[in-house]
Amino acid sequence: MTDMAPPKFGMGARVRRVEDEALIRGEGRYTTDVKPAGTLAAFVLRSPLAHARFEAPRIGEAQKADGVKLVWTAADVADMAAMPCLGSGPVKGEMRKAEVPVLCDGVVRHVGDAVAFVVADTIENARAAAELIEIDYEPLPVAIGTDRLLEADTPLVWPEHRTNLAFEYEVGDAAATEAAFAKADKVARLSLVNNRLVCNYIEPRAIVAEYDLEQERWTLTVGSQGVHGMRKAISKAMQVDPSRFRVVTPEVGGGFGPKMFAYREYPLAAKAASVLGQPVRWVCDRNEHFQSDVQGRDNLAEAAMALDRDGRILAMKVDLTANMGAYLSQFGPYIPWVGISMTTGLYDIDIAHVSVKGVYSNTVPVDAYRGAGRPEAAFLLERLIDEAARVAGLAPEEIRRRNFIRPEQLPYETVTGRLYDTGEFAGHLERALEMSDRLGFEARAAESKARGRLRGIGMASYVEACAFAGSEPAKVVLEDDGHVALFIGTQASGQGHRTAYAQFVAERLGLDLDQIRVHQGDTDALETGGGTGGSRSIPLGGPSVRIASDNLAEKLKDLAADALEAAAGDIELAAGEARIVGTDRTISFADLAAQAGDREKVAAVGEFKQAEATYPNGTHVCELEIDPETGSARIERYTIVDDFGVTVNPMLLEGQVHGGVVQSIGQVLLENTVYDEDGQLLTASFSDYAMPRAWDTVSFHFETRNVPSTHNALGIKGAGEAGTIGATPAVMNAVVDALYREYGIRHLDLPATPLRVWNAIQAAKAALPGQRG
Repeated sequence: MTDMAPPKFGMGARVRRVEDEALIRGEGRYTTDVKPAGTLAAFVLRSPLAHARFEAPRIGEAQKADGVKLVWTAADVADMAAMPCLGSGPVKGEMRKAEVPVLCDGVVRHVGDAVAFVVADTIENARAAAELIEIDYEPLPVAIGTDRLLEADTPLVWPEHRTNLAFEYEVGDAAATEAAFAKADKVARLSLVNNRLVCNYIEPRAIVAEYDLEQERWTLTVGSQGVHGMRKAISKAMQVDPSRFRVVTPEVGGGFGPKMFAYREYPLAAKAASVLGQPVRWVCDRNEHFQSDVQGRDNLAEAAMALDRDGRILAMKVDLTANMGAYLSQFGPYIPWVGISMTTGLYDIDIAHVSVKGVYSNTVPVDAYRGAGRPEAAFLLERLIDEAARVAGLAPEEIRRRNFIRPEQLPYETVTGRLYDTGEFAGHLERALEMSDRLGFEARAAESKARGRLRGIGMASYVEACAFAGSEPAKVVLEDDGHVALFIGTQASGQGHRTAYAQFVAERLGLDLDQIRVHQGDTDALETGGGTGGSRSIPLGGPSVRIASDNLAEKLKDLAADALEAAAGDIELAAGEARIVGTDRTISFADLAAQAGDREKVAAVGEFKQAEATYPNGTHVCELEIDPETGSARIERYTIVDDFGVTVNPMLLEGQVHGGVVQSIGQVLLENTVYDEDGQLLTASFSDYAMPRAWDTVSFHFETRNVPSTHNALGIKGAGEAGTIGATPAVMNAVVDALYREYGIRHLDLPATPLRVWNAIQAAKAALPGQRG
């Protein structure tokens, strides 16, 4: 008798990724591996200036160059619309929208803005032809510096708007907040910079555009975070019905938010393919990535917290400036809105006022980057709560304990409208303090000091909103060979979706993971799809996959019951077979597929609709040393205790959290996007933009203390962005703690690079009696 024990692949199983072997062997298929016969190469000519007028480029010599098929400027794409801005919050007053033009017409507004598009037989010939294009630029004044963009004498990015203000948001009660501050025993204040970041995924962007003249339809192969959203944005720019596009996404080498969006090169390549009747391929190089792909963060905040005499928070107020760059990107205006909705975090704060100003500058546009507004909110709050602890004379953990929302207060609606359902916030704080050996820190700090080092400890207790209200339908189909195919409209870019989704199918149908084929990234194969972003894939997609699998299981049991002349209730599924329980009478899945005939008879769909976001939360504790002679910081210990509701695969979860923490370590200690006064990007390569490496971090202690979500069908809260949300404030709080203990330094702007730390130490030494020299 066949062993019918079900495979242990279900929720909670520590299963290795099924996608890794092919990727490690170099067998992954990425966009640049797609090379149809006759493919042409495209190149974008970009502005060397941040702000300038220009006449129509003179392209005659370029058109005659070797191998050139076409040279386009703005006049040649007048039939196309701008790249659409599709996201926003509830705007106070006027939205002064400026969208990204496909090609600039008369004015460029940031270094890297597109002015011409060249297609040739080879990329070398396309580049050479672009060098022959003649453009006379008339430089214009440049608007740079988030803190100066609304000043009266700052140049205007869009003079027709008569201001650099793009939009405003407001949340809370200004009068009540001022009244609470008037009654406060103490007030904590901070001015906070959240530095601009460049995403730098491993695989730069690319597109291969093909046009079928007979069907009058495009096939676009492009790295993305969701093919349906990509199709929608490209069709809007081209002003063509979406049904005329098939968008395909193969393997994706990292996304982190910026690959969610359509960029100007995509409709340009599509139009060129239809005009020339040959496939057109555009591939971004690393320098172009710095100048063309949306960037992240870049906020400036003035924040204050009113406290009573016991260190309890009476009220909070925030004035935030969000630098949006030269244009409003696809979801750019939405990012600060979702961020301010998380302003009060895990704390019981019932009075607050938050105002946001989105502003234009002569820089690359800003949009979602891992966490998308929530890391900015957590950084602001957790830096401010540490400052409040110093003002109140309390330990940082004590002020958190006194102000956490208590379990008995849940569900809890925040003053910004978020509805937290479950959690034990003090619980993960206490566990993180225990596992980080908080009580032993002073001894370690003394030992560090004896070696001439400054040791600091920082913590952050965060919450984020993710898996926002909505759904992600799934379809499962039994194939002729007995394998099961899953179709779902999310998009993997390194997270391990094939493994996680296969676990749900395997658990319900009694299959091994290698008997399940997961299909994503093809608009012709998927009717709908919300893509991947906001940690939505597993919380929304997972329940839908389970429902679809359950529905298919019932169909297979009915078919097997007919074939085996038994009751459906007596059928069990395991090892690719259906069997009458307690007997050796079986029928294989392949035979069931043959018996059904029509594949739709062995197909099932599932859709879980979620009404409210989920709220992952946790505590990070970072311990580091600073060398005061060089200003360099080194992470020594790092502890994470998270509440993700329910864990699907602990191994995948650890990878997500570890990666997010390292990205935040990069933001705090290394990464910075620097524009000079002329708008030139000074950090446009890896020679100037520092990325985190293995030696910049340590082995993490990570564990979960999960309280299932009541908003999600399976209790899942989501985890894809959490590492970046908790880590940035924890690492920065550790830096400030080290500097405060020795030199009384209470604040440092991001990033805490060695030079910035060293300069702060020298300034503090000069200000302290007896500490000069």
